[in-house]
Amino acid sequence: MARTPRPPIVAVMGHIDHGKSSLLDYIRKSNVTAGEAGGITQHVSAYEAEHEHEGVKRTITFLDTPGHEAFRALRARGAQAADVAVLVIAADEGVKPQTKEAYDAIVEAGIPVVVAFTKIDKNGADVERAKISAIENEIYIEGFGGSIPFAPVSSKTGDGVPELLDLVLLTADLADLTADSSLPATGFVLESSQDPKRGVTATLIIKEGTLSTGTFVTAGNSLAPVRFIENFAGARIPQGNASQPISISGWSALPAAGTIFQMYANKKEAEKAISDADKPTTLRVREAVPAGQTALPLIIKADVGGSIEAITQELTKITHDRALIQIVGDGVGTVSEGDVKTAHAGGATIIAFHVGIESSARDLAERMNVPIESFTIIYDLETRVQELLNAKPPKITIEKLTGEVKILKIFNTSSGKQVIGARLDSGEIKVGDLVHFNRRGLDIGNGKVANLQQMRSDVKEIRTEGEFGAQIETKADIAAGDTMTMYVVVEG
Repeated sequence: MARTPRPPIVAVMGHIDHGKSSLLDYIRKSNVTAGEAGGITQHVSAYEAEHEHEGVKRTITFLDTPGHEAFRALRARGAQAADVAVLVIAADEGVKPQTKEAYDAIVEAGIPVVVAFTKIDKNGADVERAKISAIENEIYIEGFGGSIPFAPVSSKTGDGVPELLDLVLLTADLADLTADSSLPATGFVLESSQDPKRGVTATLIIKEGTLSTGTFVTAGNSLAPVRFIENFAGARIPQGNASQPISISGWSALPAAGTIFQMYANKKEAEKAISDADKPTTLRVREAVPAGQTALPLIIKADVGGSIEAITQELTKITHDRALIQIVGDGVGTVSEGDVKTAHAGGATIIAFHVGIESSARDLAERMNVPIESFTIIYDLETRVQELLNAKPPKITIEKLTGEVKILKIFNTSSGKQVIGARLDSGEIKVGDLVHFNRRGLDIGNGKVANLQQMRSDVKEIRTEGEFGAQIETKADIAAGDTMTMYVVVEG
């Protein structure tokens, strides 16, 4: 089925006192219908809002995350938490350290950002001064040498909020957010909790596909039957669609925030996925590397087993005449400390596809110097592995001949050096050149040019054919009539 546009998932981030919560509250109250709003509790961590953009009502999903640290935690566990970020900067204070930290987290996530200059209704608000503060902190907004769109807003009066939402949708359109509704649902766990009556409940954000009742979902080592689906307002819905925050109850264990979830048609498939996820990555027995070749050992970590199979198949197409790929281990789920230790033991590079890296694993990888490469697009993965394979083989050294000399006379021989008279027949000769000596087609030794003289003067090089004198460092027993060829060593 063709991919179709999906609503953007938006994270609002910034300094704790700069109006993030007030802005979210205003959007929630003014852009969520009354019927839906009545069902919202203070614990809901995501909700959908509608905004009329260019005459069309469109949906936006907002993540009500505690801040940039939670955002980083989600990302560290494998969730590309949002498609667009809104960075709030108070018009009366400008950029604060936590604002900059939030912006750094957005840049790290690699998602587009829109700046909201909040509190424009307050005494002391100065939007122009706040803009300058942004530029001074390398947040380059439009009109000030950058490309980040912005809108001044008041969460009290609502001034500027429609314009801000327009910018969010325009930014999302540029990102070309799409999904295939025919695929099984996948996404990430936003939060989970234990309820005495409902059991373990998790809020999920769907990033791809459609979630249907009668199926099963897994996240890490936890499993849940999809008996019913609730939207962000607590109302039961027939199915969950891409970008939608939904709630599923009945999990076998608390799934961690940021864990990738996957839908399966039946319990047997779901249980197998959990079993695969629980298996630690172990080093496989390596095949012998043919003589003259070297190996690029890889450990593959992916979101589901099918991804590992697809990656393995694609990597078989990547070849090099002096190197080969060896997949020495694979596994489903986030890159863990155990994966890093396994990779270190086998000298392997970890390839992470649609999964995150636990912060402790990242720290260990830095200490152990274990490379981890992360990807969300298989073609980017293939390109990078080809680059790694190309860099793996030892360089072949080739001798490139630069000139040829005929030895005419031996003047002096002492302590590994010989003074000769010679004639340059072709090319050039320079101080420092490496040389081979040849007598009637046989190699009789090597040496190095220590000094050159022409017309009784020391010179660095001779390019004109003719006679000259030279001091050569060599242990070879050379004689008049021998040929001396100069060469340089190049890597191929």
